[in-house]
Amino acid sequence: MAPRRLGVSVLSAPIVLLLLLLLLGPRPAASHGGKYSREKNEPPPPASREPGEEFRMEKLNQLWEKARRLHLSPVRLAELHADLKMQERDELNWKKLKVEGLDEDGEREALLVRNLNVLLARYGLDGRKDAQVVHSNALADDMQDDGLGDPRLEKLWHKAKSSGKFSSEELDKLWREFLHHKGKVHEYNVLLDTLSRTEEAYSNAVAPVDLSPGKGEALYGKHRELKEKLQSINQGFDRLRKVSHQGYGPAAEFEEPRVIDLWDLAQTANLTEKELESFREELKHFEAKIEKHNHYQKQLEISHEKLKHVERIGDPEHVGRSREKYTLLEERTKELAYKVKKHLQDLSSRVSRMRHNEL
Repeated sequence: MAPRRLGVSVLSAPIVLLLLLLLLGPRPAASHGGKYSREKNEPPPPASREPGEEFRMEKLNQLWEKARRLHLSPVRLAELHADLKMQERDELNWKKLKVEGLDEDGEREALLVRNLNVLLARYGLDGRKDAQVVHSNALADDMQDDGLGDPRLEKLWHKAKSSGKFSSEELDKLWREFLHHKGKVHEYNVLLDTLSRTEEAYSNAVAPVDLSPGKGEALYGKHRELKEKLQSINQGFDRLRKVSHQGYGPAAEFEEPRVIDLWDLAQTANLTEKELESFREELKHFEAKIEKHNHYQKQLEISHEKLKHVERIGDPEHVGRSREKYTLLEERTKELAYKVKKHLQDLSSRVSRMRHNEL
């Protein structure tokens, strides 16, 4: 006896086929991912951010969580958050360029790796026990007891304090300049160490090292950046020595150390009077933005201390209100930190281009 077949009768097959087609719907012609299909030639959509995650890139989320476990101060965390946002922006832009074939020599990729290594060292996230974490704009009350890490700076600072030429406000301003200089020295040392390790890896490589024109230019660019940073450090020290001995003049152009650096560099560029005046006005707006950011940093520190206090002795309702206020201040401080860093990067790049164009 022949085995019995299961299924619909022959007469109902067209109807079933029609129902299957309607249920499945049309399939895209390029779904197999051919060489010229849209899937093969368009960049993948950016990774979506999971609820509760700070960044779209998983490695940056991991670094953020690591930093939170280190119990950095709220201001330091806000600064790190802004730096990671800058890194994320640059890496996502690079991925688009790579898809378009605009980084064939890997120069931009090498720069991103270098920048991330510098960032890790800056915040003590590189796992090195001797990492020196410096924040040139820290706002702790006892920051004057932290030391400057350089006997020459210590000597200048103590001389300025005992000279009687500075008001308390001017001493605060001068201290910020000293801390800014200390931060610049640290940044230089981090960059030098990163570059030295890169060159050491090249020299110890077993396989032939790719030193194509693009890679060679990237390496030359790092040396040029080192030279510029060292020049800025020397000019900054000369300025600190002069101010420490003579005091501040009656009409200082700017007060924020980063703005002072930019103004000094702009004055050495071959700019017309009109261009220099325009840049001066932009620096005034930038300094106002920094002052606003500094204000929020101070408020964040105060809010953090209040929150710790009410968590120890306060009722749940009071704790909830304090935590809500602290969270709002934290987000605003992060946002302003990012805007300041981005504006500083833009201004620094413009000054650098202006100075290089005349060489």
